[in-house]
Amino acid sequence: MPRFACTLGLLICSCTLLTSPQDVRGENWPGWRGPTGDGQSAAKNAPLAWDGATGKNIVWRVEIPGEGHASPIVWEEHVFLISCISQSKQRVLLALDRRSGKQRWQKTLFQGPLESKHALNSFASSTPATDGETVFATFLEVDGHTVPAPNVGRKRPITPGRMVVAAYDFDGNRKWMVKPGEFISAHGFCSSPLIYQNLLIVNGDHDGNSYLIALDKRTGKTVWKTPRRHKTRSYATPIIREIGGRTQMVLSGSMCISSFNPLDGSRHWSIEGPTEQFVASMVYDGKLFFMAAGFPTYHVMGIKPDGKGDVSESHVAWHQTNIRCYVPSPVVVGNYLLVADDRGTANCFDAASGKRLWQHRLGKHFSASLVSAGGLVYFLADDGRTTIVKPGPTLEVVAEHALGENCYASPAIAQGQLFVRAEKHLYCIGNQADGK
Repeated sequence: MPRFACTLGLLICSCTLLTSPQDVRGENWPGWRGPTGDGQSAAKNAPLAWDGATGKNIVWRVEIPGEGHASPIVWEEHVFLISCISQSKQRVLLALDRRSGKQRWQKTLFQGPLESKHALNSFASSTPATDGETVFATFLEVDGHTVPAPNVGRKRPITPGRMVVAAYDFDGNRKWMVKPGEFISAHGFCSSPLIYQNLLIVNGDHDGNSYLIALDKRTGKTVWKTPRRHKTRSYATPIIREIGGRTQMVLSGSMCISSFNPLDGSRHWSIEGPTEQFVASMVYDGKLFFMAAGFPTYHVMGIKPDGKGDVSESHVAWHQTNIRCYVPSPVVVGNYLLVADDRGTANCFDAASGKRLWQHRLGKHFSASLVSAGGLVYFLADDGRTTIVKPGPTLEVVAEHALGENCYASPAIAQGQLFVRAEKHLYCIGNQADGK
């Protein structure tokens, strides 16, 4: 199984707005995949050149306690991320100063046994989310007992547990913490929270009594909880869009692709399959939703958004299977859908027809989801090398830069800067004058 970058996302997460991001320097990155939940930034001045070895355009680099694959999020002068300190078994939420990287505070959500997981996952893979007043974080809590792993090819014991969701204010004070549902998966946990109006929505797809759940973001109380039919692990974070008079929360997972009403959890439409497990979040170009994910089979699909009920036979606009994408979420820029194959291959599709325009190897392996700014797409490989590509009918590489440290988390773009979580450090990358 490919590496979880909570890039995953897995579930991923996401603070998705229904409006287009403003073209301003002060844009925040408030959750999984940014202000619109699809990896796109409105920044026109995002960094295009840096070097980890020489420090060129590295505004700051700070060591992060513990480890994790969760992405950083940014709100004005605050940077938040989660981590797991394995030696002490602490799951922590950190706040840093965006200008200097100096730690503002570190809070322990809980301390307890480490869960069983896939070797390419981490114990802190769920990207937090913020509404500018409160920061929300999720983890898995286990008590250490084991059960036979469900839905696996090789029999082994794993640790079942419960999802933990916590809310903190910007000063590090806990507002509430709840444990809204069970969770069991041989691959571990990666469920990123999604903010919509007064709700905090979390995907609870797992190999048990799966569910989607919405909490009151002020209190943590459950507002609605929708069972998932196929009870199968997946880690995709929903995106929310207003389409044709309906608010649609769309995600792949539980052996289907579905659209829900985020206010009550009722289902608008669904497409059965096309495979068992999903990690990557979907994207939308104003005409079609795009799914790029899958295990044990691999798929890229364009989906019409106006269906009702089971639309498996009527609303798949196009479908490709000649790609092995699973973990990294794609990005759509103009007429082009860019997809990162986990094995290190970049793909560009015509978004309307699904025709693959080009395919080239840009890295050894991709875990991080794609981000875009200024019409360019950033491919961050596991070895810390970023290839910046201009989407088009042929491959056009704008720049390539090395950080010099392995990276498995998806990057964030905020305040004209690029934030990259590596194995041991968090990097703030800017242009020469940034952060000064």
